[in-house]
Order: sequence, then C-alpha cells, then structure tokens
Amino acid sequence: MPSSASIAPHLPFLRRFARALTGSQASGDAYAAAALEAIVESGDVERLQTEPRELMFTTFLKVWGSVAVNHTDSNDAGAGLVGAADRSLELLSPMARAVFLLRSVEGFSVEAIAGMLDCTTEHVDALISLAGREIAGQLRTDVLIIEDEPIIAMDLESLVTDLGHVVTEIARTHKEAVAAIARKRPGLVLADIHLADGSSGLDAVNEILTGIEVPVIFITAYPERLLTGARPEPTFLITKPFRTETVKAIISQALFFERRATLVAKTEAIG
Repeated sequence: MPSSASIAPHLPFLRRFARALTGSQASGDAYAAAALEAIVESGDVERLQTEPRELMFTTFLKVWGSVAVNHTDSNDAGAGLVGAADRSLELLSPMARAVFLLRSVEGFSVEAIAGMLDCTTEHVDALISLAGREIAGQLRTDVLIIEDEPIIAMDLESLVTDLGHVVTEIARTHKEAVAAIARKRPGLVLADIHLADGSSGLDAVNEILTGIEVPVIFITAYPERLLTGARPEPTFLITKPFRTETVKAIISQALFFERRATLVAKTEAIG
C-alpha cells in the first residue's frame, strides 16, 4: 500500500491534535507537516504499513519535543504579566498537556503513550492526573451550549458544571444562540453543527464571532465535513458520540489558550 494511503485516514486527527496542543492552525499544521517529512525521510515503510497512526503521532511528538520551549515548565515562563499569571494558575508544562490530550482526546492507551515517549506507564499516569486536575480547576468561566438534542445538552451541561463552570443558556437554533449572546457574553461556546430547525451551528458561531471573540468547541457526528484542509478549520473539534474525558480535556485546552492569548495581548498593550 502506498505511504499516502496509509497516512490519509489518520492525518485529519493528527492535525486536530496538533491544533489543540498548540492553539493555532498554522502552528499545528507546521509541526504536522514536519512530522510527515520526517516519516518519509526515515524510510520506515514497514511500520507505516502496520501501525501508521502510532508512527505518525510518535514522530510528531519527537519533532514537537525537539523545540526547546516545549520542554520548559510553565513555572519558568517569562517575566511580567504573562509569567506571573502562569505561576498563579499553576499551568502545566506543554508535555503534560500533550499526554493529557493523547489519552483523553485521541484515545491512546497509557501503554501506547509510554511507548511513544519512551517512558514508564507510571510517569504517563502521573502526568495525566496532574494535568487534568490543574488545567480544569484553574480556568472557570460561563459557557453557552448550542445543541438541539435534549439528552446531549443535559450531558454537556452536567460535565461543564462538574468542571466548575456555569452554563448560562442552552440554545437549540441559530436564532436562539445569537439572542443568548446578546443577553450574556460567555467565556466559551460549545456548538453542534446541525440544529433543531435545520439551521447551522457553524453559521451561528460565525455570526457570533463577528461581534465578539470567544473560544468555540464544535461537537459533531460529521468531523470530516470540517476537517477538510480546504479552509480554516476549527481548532477544537470533538466527534460524536463523545467521551466525557474528551470534552473535559478540550474545554481545558480551549480556555488555556484563550487565557494565554488574553495575557499576551495585555502585555503587548502595556509594552
């Protein structure tokens, strides 16, 4: 089987992981592209045929981990507003967040992650537990849920509340979502794509983003419709049916990068 055929089914999900880890489509795609180049150069055809997904993520981690800043503990972050906020929030090192995403979002086993990182399963378990507690516990906000299925909406509301956040409203249509934003600005939006009246959650979010900046997590049964590579793709995307751990992990990541972006903007304004 040609290399491209082995890689293609897993590439959208590698790019999803890369964007969620870095908080940027451009940055994530750059790391993913470098990983693919490294795979081609390695000539590891046999492993590409038998375990392409593991090889792609392992190579990505090696490329990403070769950049010095990705080994830096957040407690050693830069001085000033960003550094002080990082210390007060006890934000985790990038590698801890990577492990958290590999387990909670991508569904790799602890054993597989240990193999990717050439470390013990005990070390992986410790990183996952630490990241989950610290990231989720420090970034509380108001959340708007755009979802037309009552049971799914209730599940999302429950897990969002479990993380310590407050659900401001649950909107079932494009119109309800826009009206909810007008009543109270949230710190995070969870949005389905197909809504009750046939309207689009994607269209609702696009309209919302013309007026405010807010992190958005899309939750859909059809991720391939958004992971096309043909246009700007959502940084945070969850596939239905979802796992509770996946949603919690992505919420934490989205809020982490939103907080970082806000702090950087404030620092630049002061400077």
